[in-house]
Amino acid sequence: MSKKQKPGSHRAQPTPQWQPIARLPALHHHLSGMLEAGEEQYQNLLEAKPKPWMLDDYTINRVIKAFTGWKRDVPLFEAQEQRWERQAETDAQRAELEQMRQVLVKLRQVTENVLTLSEELKRGTLERQLAKSDAELGLEVLLRGFPTREKRGL
Repeated sequence: MSKKQKPGSHRAQPTPQWQPIARLPALHHHLSGMLEAGEEQYQNLLEAKPKPWMLDDYTINRVIKAFTGWKRDVPLFEAQEQRWERQAETDAQRAELEQMRQVLVKLRQVTENVLTLSEELKRGTLERQLAKSDAELGLEVLLRGFPTREKRGL
C-alpha cells in the first residue's frame, strides 16, 4: 500500500464492534425482526415467481443488494453470539442465546432462499421482457402451454 493511499480506500474488513452481553435482548429482538422481514420478502418473491415481469430491475436489484448485506452480516452476528456464549453467567442468558442461535440458523437460510429466488426472478423482469422481440415472447408463450419432458414426468 502506498503512503499516499486515501484513507478507507483499502477493502479490509473493519474490526467488529463487539457488544457487552447486556445487549443480548436488543440484538435478539433485532435478529427476530430481520427474520420476520426476510420471511415476508421470500413470500412476496414466491408470489411473483409465476409472473416475474411484475418486478422491475430496480426492485429486484435492491432486494439482492440488501440480502447480500445480510449474508455478509450473519457471520458477524454468529461470532457475537459465540462470544456471549463464553460470557453467559445465568440460565436466562444461556436460554436466550439458544433462541438467538435458532433465529440465526433460520436467518441464514431465509437469506439464501431470498437471494437464490431473486437471481432466478431477475431473468424475467419487466425490462428483460421488454428487451425481447415479439417472436421471442410469442414462442415463450406457446412453449409454456405445451408439456415439457419434465412436466410429463419423463
